[in-house]
Amino acid sequence: MNLANKLTIARIFLVPVFMIVLLNKIPYGMYIAAAIFMIAAITDTLDGYIARSRNQITKFGKFMDPLADKLLVTAALVSLVQMDKLPAWIVVVIISREYIISIFRAIAAAEGIVIAASWWGKLKTISQIVAIIAILLDNFPFSLIHFPFSSIALWAAVLLTIISGVDYIYLNRQVLKQ
Repeated sequence: MNLANKLTIARIFLVPVFMIVLLNKIPYGMYIAAAIFMIAAITDTLDGYIARSRNQITKFGKFMDPLADKLLVTAALVSLVQMDKLPAWIVVVIISREYIISIFRAIAAAEGIVIAASWWGKLKTISQIVAIIAILLDNFPFSLIHFPFSSIALWAAVLLTIISGVDYIYLNRQVLKQ
């Protein structure tokens, strides 16, 4: 097992650690959870870079890396709903997009079509991670100047989630004609 795949597995193992820290009433739990989330998010960037730079892209990595990302983001979003820090409808929009695109990609793969990640998809992921971190940190340090960064980041994430989903389907609409 190569280093990139080990980082992906580490990210998956960080998901329950993140949730335990976040959902249990421990001192500074939100900040510790935010740090764990950031570390996990960084492993996403690292594993992709390492796999490409070392020419170690594997079938395992192609399947597990996006799954690990979805697990991490979904765990954070659902936890934030439970904590009343995020409206449930936003989570439904984001998770629905993930299911739709995952199924769309599976249909395409069955037809021998590979749908690569797009820039919209990458921006979507970055915006979701930034929004989650901002919410976990209770908008700190922006709260000091009364700037609603976490709200703006959240709306940007929702918008980019929708745009990226539409973009994937539109650019690969030939899959629907199969």
